[in-house]
Amino acid sequence: MLKSLLAHPLTCGLDLDDPRTTELRRRIIQEKNFLRQIYQEWYSTLANDLPNGAGPTIELGSGAGFLKDFVSNLITSEVFGCAGVDIVLSGLDMPIRSASLGAIVMVDVLHHLPQARLFFSEAARCVKPGGVVAMIEPWVTPWSRLVYTHMHHEPFVPEAAQWEFPASGPLSGANGALPYILFSRDRAQFELEFPMWRIRTIEPMMPFRYLVSGGVSMRSLMPGWSFGGWRGLENILRPLMGELAMFAHIVLQKRD
Repeated sequence: MLKSLLAHPLTCGLDLDDPRTTELRRRIIQEKNFLRQIYQEWYSTLANDLPNGAGPTIELGSGAGFLKDFVSNLITSEVFGCAGVDIVLSGLDMPIRSASLGAIVMVDVLHHLPQARLFFSEAARCVKPGGVVAMIEPWVTPWSRLVYTHMHHEPFVPEAAQWEFPASGPLSGANGALPYILFSRDRAQFELEFPMWRIRTIEPMMPFRYLVSGGVSMRSLMPGWSFGGWRGLENILRPLMGELAMFAHIVLQKRD
């Protein structure tokens, strides 16, 4: 009942895998002041992760976003055709020359990839030594388990035995706990299978701001002018992010 009452009227009832939903979400991000500031902060963080002069950067899952405002010469991509995207491709099979990319960046994309092993192998082929894969992804904490399990539409299964999950659709198929599984729970296994990737950064963050923004599927619960206050609260609570974080900033670097 609560989710129905708070659902954003533009996307309520639409198919998640319909490209029109992604284009409407781009409009929502631009129109919701609080949410737009979150994306601006995320994009600034990802832009700072990029190695200087390392080569072109490709963004996976660009459809609803505006990272191009922060990264010059960014190649935007999506798994289906939609406005403002340079190329249609899958992160599991990229038509990119080997060792030609300086970076791959993405926001809320990894946990939608049904074959994580295939992605990291393909990324290792495409990215130059010293290049990075930088991302913002959901994270698992006691607080996020409560929120993602009861208030979010995507599957969230921290106990999943496998990294893979059924590929039901580009956006509907997911395990929101996958980044935590790969880089925390199963970190030793990831490092064994992918020694070419060094886990450079794992920064749990943002326990409340995305939630009160309503995200892209719900109405905003807070006005844009309150953003700074919420950010200040989260900064005070930084020592507790292991218990409270809903997202993580993650950077992998390809070894020389």
